[in-house]
Amino acid sequence: MSIKKSQEQVDAWIKNHGIRYFNELTNMAQLTEEVGEVARIIARRYGEQSEKESDKIKDLGEELADVMFVVLCLANQTGIDLQEAFDKKLEIKTQRDHDRHLNNEKLK
Repeated sequence: MSIKKSQEQVDAWIKNHGIRYFNELTNMAQLTEEVGEVARIIARRYGEQSEKESDKIKDLGEELADVMFVVLCLANQTGIDLQEAFDKKLEIKTQRDHDRHLNNEKLK
């Protein structure tokens, strides 16, 4: 599914189930909270921190989807076509970083 279609689905969900978007500041706080949940799973599952039993049942995919949902909300409510912005960013990174990683001795 395209990012544009995802934005449309989130907008429809908000209108049909969520009544309205939370304001941008609230969504930014929610995004921070969701990213923190992703960080907690990554730190404990793949990092050096030990994973508690209660953390083992947490679904990383679900938490990443929460992050994506809030990002899509923020894009919708601020008038950003995220598909266009992402495509533009990918083109910029492709041109700027084409040889950058190939020439990075740390990655060899």
